[in-house]
Amino acid sequence: MNYNFSEKLRVMKPSAIREIFKSLGTPGSISFAAGNPSPESFPISDIKRLTDDILTNQPVTALQYGVTEGYTELRELVSRRLKTVYGIGSCDDDTIIVTGGQQGIELTCKVFCSEGDIVVCENPSFIGALNAFRSLGARLMGVPLCENGIDTAALEKILSENERVKLLYTIPSFQNPSGITSTLENRRAVYELARRYDIIIIEDNPYGDLRFTGEDVPTYKSFDSDGRVVYCGSFSKILSAGIRIGTLTANKEIVSKIVVAKQVEDVHTNVFFQMVTAKFIKECDLEKHILKIRELYRHKATVMLEALDRYMPKDVSYTRPEGGIFLWCTLPEGIRLSDFVSLAAEKNVFVVPGTAFLPDESEPTRSFRLNYSMPSDSEIDKGIRLLAETVSELR
Repeated sequence: MNYNFSEKLRVMKPSAIREIFKSLGTPGSISFAAGNPSPESFPISDIKRLTDDILTNQPVTALQYGVTEGYTELRELVSRRLKTVYGIGSCDDDTIIVTGGQQGIELTCKVFCSEGDIVVCENPSFIGALNAFRSLGARLMGVPLCENGIDTAALEKILSENERVKLLYTIPSFQNPSGITSTLENRRAVYELARRYDIIIIEDNPYGDLRFTGEDVPTYKSFDSDGRVVYCGSFSKILSAGIRIGTLTANKEIVSKIVVAKQVEDVHTNVFFQMVTAKFIKECDLEKHILKIRELYRHKATVMLEALDRYMPKDVSYTRPEGGIFLWCTLPEGIRLSDFVSLAAEKNVFVVPGTAFLPDESEPTRSFRLNYSMPSDSEIDKGIRLLAETVSELR
């Protein structure tokens, strides 16, 4: 039969990254396409011990329904850590647990945006957030990224010319996909524009704990004086991506609406893994664990950057991230991105084309994203060499 899908979903495309995953079964393939944390970062033995303890001593709590806001002990532990580490949280704020950081992003758009309202996103930006906004009928407008963060002149132009802007979505630290970290001056300037034009900022910070060089930069939420920042965090990159434990911190009035929206979506986040996360924070040294992950990614990023410096033609540019798990490469003029991605795949090396990360999918780009958290050192070296050969062959 002919299926008549909704207008919102009819135009939606599968995630380019998830589609690439289907091609990775070939022996010897090297993937720089993933956004996954390294399996080396998983505290497997600790999680096994904590899991056994919970199922032995608290099985009913772990396996029963829970409250939408989240497991109380985990919420308290997260709130305490956000205050200590990031200076986040006031008497007017509340913190809830969501099913992965992306749910917090999607729910915020759902409670603020009506059909046709505008979400301003960094250009490029996280594909999962872009698709979430599209699925809710929001219009996307991209604002360029500079070395120090969002182009504030371009942002002000968008805000001054468009009355229906409701949200600004930003990943200010080790941005996905670019790896860029915005400066404090840039963040304050962006916040003042949001205040002047009365819009909400979604601050997505899944990589904030993964700084391996340079100095920490205060979050937007830490200097949010009028309750306009919705802060989305995640345990995906510091504990396990598969447990799908995210956090959301915002003004209590905003949180109360998000809770209602979450009740409709999934009732509550998995209680068992909330309990595992809480016990890990209490009984294991989370900060020491994070330091180990930072060292792991410092090493992997160094291996990739050294390979890029060694093999890539000088007219291929790339960012040098201070943390996170991605960097952003741009091909020289005269080389088509689609040809590059296809020829690299023939060599069994997979990257994500930059088109997947653009608010305007029809915009031309010569950029692509590289991930260094998943491949081994030898795979990184070989894969970058093959990508460099691909550039040379396409000239």
